[in-house]
Amino acid sequence: MKKKVKQYAHQIEVGTLERRHVLKDFSRMLDNQIEKIVLFLLEQQGLLASKLAKLREQHDTLEQQPEISQITELREGYRVVGYDLLKLLYFVEMNAIGLRKILKKFDKRFRYRFTDYYVKSRANHPYSQLQQVFKHVGLGAVVGAVSRNLHELQDCQGSYLSIYDPPALPLQDPVVDSIKAAVDRLTHSTNFLNFMAQHALIMQEELPAPAEEQIDEERYHYVSLLLNLANTFLYMVNTYIIVPTADNYSMSLGAAATVCGIVIGAMAVAQVFSSVYFSAWSNRSYFRPLVFSSIVLFVGNAMYALAYDLNSLTMLLLGRLFCGFGSARAVNRRYISDCVPLKIRMQASAGFVSASALGMACGPALAGILQINFKIYKLTFNAMTLPGWVMAVAWLVYLIWLRFSFKEPSRDVEENNSPHASDSETAEKNTLEKGLKQPLLITSEEQQEDDEDAEADGSEEVSQESRRPATSIASAYRLLTPSVKVQLLIYFMLKYAMEILLSESSVVTSYYFSWSTSTVAVFLACLGLTVLPVNIVVGSYISNMFEDRQILLASEIMVCVGILLSFHVIIPYSVPQYVCSGLIMFVSAEVLEGVNLSLLSRVMSSRLSRGTYNGGLLSTEAGTIARVIADATITMAGFLGQSQLLNITLLPSLLICVISIAATCFTYNSLY
Repeated sequence: MKKKVKQYAHQIEVGTLERRHVLKDFSRMLDNQIEKIVLFLLEQQGLLASKLAKLREQHDTLEQQPEISQITELREGYRVVGYDLLKLLYFVEMNAIGLRKILKKFDKRFRYRFTDYYVKSRANHPYSQLQQVFKHVGLGAVVGAVSRNLHELQDCQGSYLSIYDPPALPLQDPVVDSIKAAVDRLTHSTNFLNFMAQHALIMQEELPAPAEEQIDEERYHYVSLLLNLANTFLYMVNTYIIVPTADNYSMSLGAAATVCGIVIGAMAVAQVFSSVYFSAWSNRSYFRPLVFSSIVLFVGNAMYALAYDLNSLTMLLLGRLFCGFGSARAVNRRYISDCVPLKIRMQASAGFVSASALGMACGPALAGILQINFKIYKLTFNAMTLPGWVMAVAWLVYLIWLRFSFKEPSRDVEENNSPHASDSETAEKNTLEKGLKQPLLITSEEQQEDDEDAEADGSEEVSQESRRPATSIASAYRLLTPSVKVQLLIYFMLKYAMEILLSESSVVTSYYFSWSTSTVAVFLACLGLTVLPVNIVVGSYISNMFEDRQILLASEIMVCVGILLSFHVIIPYSVPQYVCSGLIMFVSAEVLEGVNLSLLSRVMSSRLSRGTYNGGLLSTEAGTIARVIADATITMAGFLGQSQLLNITLLPSLLICVISIAATCFTYNSLY
């Protein structure tokens, strides 16, 4: 079909074919291809139905004379049907992906909204074959038969309840869980949990191997997952706990208040490098990187606290650099991607995002509580040093917990031990597998052409080559399509704007409003607490009412409005103006981040779902570099005086925001 699209383009260019003939011919060809898929699907459903009918006869016989060995054999027979059904669901998913891609390619090549016309005209027709592909009509009955019979064969201790009775009884069978996960992917269900999970950019391959779930079950350890989430939470607390007091700490060591930008940003500078080596290290181990991270963060926080008594700005900056070198977020994200079973990976990903948001809110709140002053021997404990001491103790406790509770997952690739079947069942299974492959086979010439298209368009193809992970930052960057690059620019912009707002808050509020450290801490904590409610509203309601790109553009405009309202122009700067503009900017940036990452996780190449240089690393690097530049901007603007700090730092935010809005509009128009 790709060749045909190219032929159409050439024929229209030389004038041998009219556009209306192209639309008619392409519609007819697409209808034929979908009919071929659907007829094959119905044929395979018939084979599965025949298997289930034979198993039903055996089941009825066993009810009269039950034998444990035969019950076990019957259960394995249903599981074999379940795995065959799973392959059929993968077949439907592959064709749905192929259909979506060819429609997208046609629209892009001819600048025509053919997809809208085709889907609307076919999907709502009473004889729609398209519904078979997108809604997997008919497969639900097979899923129900497999699930119900496996449930009946499970030991229910004499209960008369079935899967249809509320509350539903849990069925502990991997094949049923895998089938449910495949059905969920096909239906593209959207809810708050799924929306939150996508923020973590823990992407999955479009077509995971059937054995992946079994391997994950053996690698998964609940306490180890909790330790990874705890690491995420503590690191975010560590990042933001110094924000309310960084300006006072800098002045106590003889530096200007705006040096707080460098103090806060030093952690982000180190994180640019630590993200790469931690991501690479996680290819070999998860336990050792987490131990190293905890030790480095313990040392870094101790150095940060000791800088006061040593009267050393250098020690202060080195302490923050050490904290950045201990950033193990790449390990936390990688652990969820590799070691958490598919059925709970979405919940774990949402937990990762929630832990980050909670840490962001708790950091400043904790700083506001630590308003005490005392000395033990020669060590001073006050509002400036206590954040360092508290976090050092927290990382020491975490290290002890890690040492005794973390379980290093096995990295051996295990073979899939599928249940053995009878000779007749094996023959039918081979027939099914052969049938599944037939519509998907392509020649070497077509494969080469697909690879060329993938390089030109940035689209990932379902092939072995397209599943290999990127081997460097440069190769990962080459996999990015223009739309993905724009979304990374948006991510850079929002992180820059948020860092400017948060990092300079103590200096700006002290200069204009004479706010105390506690007041700044309350303000920052309140901003952080908006993260989860905002995501609940967007994930549960707004994302279901509007397209992602519409929300994306509206959020960018609102961020721009928040920046404009933050400027100090002519009239006296007031608390309501600062709080309202900051709230608009922060909340809009949070909405933008959620929708942007949700969209990014769906359009980024599947080759960036695994390996060292994955999509999560790219987004982390983009956000971290934005924070570094923002914090450096604050310190450099400080040379012009605190009276100019606010407007000078907001100007780059406004410029980048306008550029991102223009890029979004251009990309949106070029795609549609």
